[in-house]
Formats: sequence, C-alpha cells, structure tokens
Amino acid sequence: MRFFRRYRMEARVADLILPPPALPPGYRFVRWTDDLIDRHASIKYESFRDELDSTIFPCLGELSACRRLMSDIASQPAFVPQATWLVSRRSLPDDLYADCGTIQGLAASPQLGAIQNVGITPDARGLGLGRALVLKALHGFRAAGMRRVYLEVTAENAPAVELYRSIGFRVIRTMYKAGIGVPVGVA
Repeated sequence: MRFFRRYRMEARVADLILPPPALPPGYRFVRWTDDLIDRHASIKYESFRDELDSTIFPCLGELSACRRLMSDIASQPAFVPQATWLVSRRSLPDDLYADCGTIQGLAASPQLGAIQNVGITPDARGLGLGRALVLKALHGFRAAGMRRVYLEVTAENAPAVELYRSIGFRVIRTMYKAGIGVPVGVA
C-alpha cells in the first residue's frame, strides 16, 4: 500500500475576478440535463482510467463504477447543475460532436461549493479545456450564491495544481490517501 499526498484547495469566488471561460474553435459547453449521466461517466472514465487517481479512487478506473458515481453525484440534494458541464468538440467532416471534458459541482453548504472530478480525455489535454471548465463551474457556483469553492487534487498532478493556483485557489490542507497498486503508465 502506498499513501498519496492530496491537497484541499479553496478559492473565494466572491472575491475573484472571473474571466469568461473560453474554448478553442470547434468546442462547446454542454449544459447539465438529467439524461447526461452516461456521457459524464464515460468522459470521467476516459480521463482517469490510466491515471494515478484511479489508483487512489478505483471507481475512476471502471466504467460501471463511474456511472454509479455520476448517478450518486447527480441524485444528491446538494447537486449544483449550474456548476456541472461537459465540453464537446466538433469532428469534421461529419459535423458531429464528441465529448472530451467533464466537471461536476456540489454544495457542501449554502455558501461553499465543491468541485468534483475535473476530467479531460488524454487526446484533448493541453488545449485549455480544464481551465475553461473550472471557470465555467466557478461562474455557476457564484450564480448559485456560493462565496467559496473547494476541490481536492493529488499533489503529484503538478499541471492540475498549477492550473488551480493560477485561477485563484490556495492550498488550505494537506491530506494523505491510501492507494493500492500502480496504474498503467505510472512508475
């Protein structure tokens, strides 16, 4: 068994100047509806199945477990639809859209939001989609009346930690979570 360092990061949304979220050409946001559970679950699975977080949270490494997780998130009274989004990209020449990013939001209290599972598929990373999703969710939390938002991130995921810091999140707590095994591609 190995222990992984995780950060709880928080941002005071009420104090942040939030730019509008920007997507590259050919990408679009998809607003939450109840029929999107499977699409969110599929992107969550594609994003995390071969990553370190699937070792820490084994449910992220199985599609059926991602479906259960997404269903559990969406059925909670604390679910925040305004902070729950997909990103899709247009594929040419058929002009269809394929999902490539997901984020979900919960209300930990009336003024505190919680970001769940920011996931970008490996083939869509490095395009600014994670930043766009987090900003879109933060706008949603603010619209829902929340003043602060937190998330948790594995400390070894340096690009994600830096992204969250650049948006205005600060580390407020360090925790350790047990994980078993090593996922594909991680030594």
